Amino acid sequence: MEVETVEDVLQAWLVVAMASAMAVVVVLGAYRVILAGLRRLLKPEHTARLFLDNAARAVGAVFCLLALQVVWQQASADLPLVAATRHVITLLLIVALTWAAVRCSAAIGEVIVHLNPPLPDQSRQARKIETQTRFITRGLNILIVIVGFAAALMTFPPVQQLGTSLLASAGIGGIILGFAARPVLTNLLAGMQIALTQPFRIDDVLFVQGEWCWVEEVTSTYVVLRVWDLRRLVVPLQWFIENPFQNWTRNSNNLCGPVFLWVDYRMPMAPLREEFIRLLQESPEWDGETSTVQVTDSSSQAVQVRFLMSAADSSSTWDLRCRVREGLVAFVQREYAQYLPRIRAQFEEAEGLPQGEPADTR
Repeated sequence: MEVETVEDVLQAWLVVAMASAMAVVVVLGAYRVILAGLRRLLKPEHTARLFLDNAARAVGAVFCLLALQVVWQQASADLPLVAATRHVITLLLIVALTWAAVRCSAAIGEVIVHLNPPLPDQSRQARKIETQTRFITRGLNILIVIVGFAAALMTFPPVQQLGTSLLASAGIGGIILGFAARPVLTNLLAGMQIALTQPFRIDDVLFVQGEWCWVEEVTSTYVVLRVWDLRRLVVPLQWFIENPFQNWTRNSNNLCGPVFLWVDYRMPMAPLREEFIRLLQESPEWDGETSTVQVTDSSSQAVQVRFLMSAADSSSTWDLRCRVREGLVAFVQREYAQYLPRIRAQFEEAEGLPQGEPADTR
């Protein structure tokens, strides 16, 4: 009798397993055929194609698990481990739905960015939209994951009872949870504030903590900055709310850059101005906007001359400054070497000492 019972159980399990495999194969095959047909109809640059490519795997997993759910709901409840298997399938379905929702929200963000390409005359608006989209989609993804995790936990009866108890003491629990998650919540709120106020955008040039860098990536809790020497600076979002920083491309990409040169008081300014204009005209980085020469400081030995110039962006401004500085130094060395800064000293004989005998300087 026991052998027959074991054989019956094994036979019933085999039937359910084969039905599950058949259901997965049929659903997955049909889904792939439909997916291939849609990809053939839609062009790669089409917005619907972008959405489809981002969420295809997650949606396929959801359909397969739905098929398994239907098969196992029809299985006899008297079979051993049926309840546990149904629970596992339910958990996997919740995970797949969460994954699909995250991929769909990310796809929406990609579609928005794709619809607003960084055209030459609209690059600032495109970068603004991209930054806001990244913030909102990442915040939405975090919310989706939290909801999915909570839904998975609520499938366990002990957690359901615990949830009922927590609802009764939601005030105290909320306060404790708020203190525990304060750093994460602070950065999330800072991210929403930055997304709305836009103090910086993707690809903006910032000067942060003594580093000249570009905004490379924006997440829900931190910003990745690419330093000029290809290092990466990771800064929490809250830091941008609490600390000042320089945004060199806030309104436009054009920047002015100075070059300072110390020369002797007898150095004529006209040749320096002529050489400066000549160097700018021969430099491909100069945008033709700013070219100013001014004496900005003086000391007991020399005067300081500032050469101000402009370029289309920060990288071009840096290259232009280096080019002009090198050219001006070479010009002064070649044509007016006698007017380079020098230290003057006057030697006097000390009283009471014979001529030719040095004074004691100790």
